[in-house]
Amino acid sequence: MEIQIGVAKINKYASSESGDTLEVVERPAGGLSVVLADGQRSGKSAKLISNMVVRKVIALLAEGVRDGAAARAASDYLYTHRDGKVQSTLNILSIDLESRTLVVTRNNPSPVLVHADGKTKALDEESPPVGLRRGTRPVITELDLRSGLLVALYTDGLPFAGFRRNHPLDVPAEFDRLLASDAAPQDVADGLMAEALKREQNRPGDDISVVVLGVLPRGKDEVRRMWARLPLGYIESKQGRGVA
Repeated sequence: MEIQIGVAKINKYASSESGDTLEVVERPAGGLSVVLADGQRSGKSAKLISNMVVRKVIALLAEGVRDGAAARAASDYLYTHRDGKVQSTLNILSIDLESRTLVVTRNNPSPVLVHADGKTKALDEESPPVGLRRGTRPVITELDLRSGLLVALYTDGLPFAGFRRNHPLDVPAEFDRLLASDAAPQDVADGLMAEALKREQNRPGDDISVVVLGVLPRGKDEVRRMWARLPLGYIESKQGRGVA
């Protein structure tokens, strides 16, 4: 088997910076963890919050701390530094090669979608965001690693796409529609994003981040690869000029 991870992110319309932060880290005993946080509000203030949360989680995971403990520590850290006045959602997806499981850690009211054995279910147990109180615990689900498993997580900008125009996106239905065509994880992430932007008329009312992780049959290629694309907008220079 091999792991493929597809990501699609976009800022809120007319916002210079996304309040969502996503990082990937290798685990000390093998495997990968994907960490996604969505800070309260949007723009730079939200980015500071989500960065704070993700940095704390990534540092602890890299030291071998378990996912649940890392999430609790990040929540207490945000609570301490912001006096419980700001919040952030937090998701961790981990390929744990010690337990041979996919560990899904949620501090996020938005569900995580899991597709296995031809069926999709939502991990939607009530799960509070981090930072509002001490001792906030995540909801943790462990799934056996097996070929054909696909998991999608996202920030709340995705299900709210089209909401203002009374045409909200049915994320599970769109997820299943994309999987019916045997789309790769990146194609699924791109497809969900494309549908969200269509309903928002390319002016998203909130930051949107989508992560799709798939466990797929492995080919003969043993090379590990990671690919990223980061569009840069108009950047002002110190002299007042800019580059595209």
